[in-house]
Amino acid sequence: MDSVTGSWWAMQTRRSLRFKVALVFSALTIVLLVAQALGVKALAEAQEERLITALIADDMSSLLQSWRSEPALVPPLDPRLGGHVSTGGRVSVPLPVSVKDLGDGTHEIIVNGREIHVAIAPFDDARVYRIYDFSAYEQRFRQVIDALMLGTGVFALLAFWLAFGLSGLLVRQVAGLARQVKALRFGAATALDAGGYDEVEVVELVEAFNDYHGRMAQMIEREKEFTGNVSHELRTPLTAIRTSCELLDQDEAIGAKSRARLRQIDRAAITMSELVNALLLLAREESVADVGPLRLAGAIEHALDSFSERLTTKGVEVTIDVDRQLRVEANASALAIVLSNLIDNATRYTDHGRIRFTHIDGWLKIEDTGRGIPADALPYVFDRFYHVDATQSSARGFGIGLSIVKKICDRYGWAIKLDSVPAKGTCVSLRLPSA
Repeated sequence: MDSVTGSWWAMQTRRSLRFKVALVFSALTIVLLVAQALGVKALAEAQEERLITALIADDMSSLLQSWRSEPALVPPLDPRLGGHVSTGGRVSVPLPVSVKDLGDGTHEIIVNGREIHVAIAPFDDARVYRIYDFSAYEQRFRQVIDALMLGTGVFALLAFWLAFGLSGLLVRQVAGLARQVKALRFGAATALDAGGYDEVEVVELVEAFNDYHGRMAQMIEREKEFTGNVSHELRTPLTAIRTSCELLDQDEAIGAKSRARLRQIDRAAITMSELVNALLLLAREESVADVGPLRLAGAIEHALDSFSERLTTKGVEVTIDVDRQLRVEANASALAIVLSNLIDNATRYTDHGRIRFTHIDGWLKIEDTGRGIPADALPYVFDRFYHVDATQSSARGFGIGLSIVKKICDRYGWAIKLDSVPAKGTCVSLRLPSA
């Protein structure tokens, strides 16, 4: 996963503090409401059964007492059940024969899809089957329970809305602090103002942030000053070295072997100058805004000038298949450093064949026919001081060229990728914004 994908995924998985506080508050409230509703429902159902049982018991006691005092009221014996069948109210339900296997007491049975209660009690030498239908009462009870659960759902939504509003009040101080930090980032302020906060923890956070920000600003300023001074001090001796090389190169008394060494010294001085420029560029944050349109083919040709002799000596052919009118939006110095380092690597590792520059679908491709890079080393080529073969580090530079290239590309938002096949060559792709 690359840095862009990682950042996108992190943004997708993050949630605001307000959302989290609201979620916790609403979840806790909803759990309590649901638990209360279920408890009330269970208690109401238990009380309903107790009430029905008590009503049936009272009715059965009165019924049996009236039958004993007035035997004429006793209904005829049902031969199927071997007992007297009585109905409470206007219930007219034929009882199944299986009822006679039930014990004495109150039972709930289903007859023709209808739920009824049957009370069974002994009476003289037979039994009494008393039928009760509480369906209307139970229907009203279910309506009350449904209203209770619906009300719980409404209160749950209300709880979430109130929790979200309350969480906004709780985190308003943090949200204000975030806005101040953003303003500080874009230069609208130099420090956070603690006067607008009335919460002790947030005030302490503001003071700690101001102290840290002040120390970081001082450190960055010292680093920039140091980098600028070092770059300036290094330029003077490098300029002197290059000037001396040019003067000595004009001396006819110098032999061919010494002249070749002079050129090596001059190239090393040029490389050091470019490295100093790169370090100075990276130390100046304001250079990010210093961009403008420039011809890509001209920038490539300018960067190739320093390597023309080495390429000619090796017999490496250079091809630039880039539209000469194509312009890109870039910082000229930054692009020159990037191209110089990429060309240096291509020249260093290509002993024969060619180096080709093409521009396809917005990508500048630098392809060479050099020795290539092993697949297991590709993920690390942009790491500082990394060498594919440490035993040949003297021939492979200092290991920071591609690291500087990656830092510059990251600063300006240029995408860069590297593909390579050992013994066949390497292709570096650089995406530059069109002008």
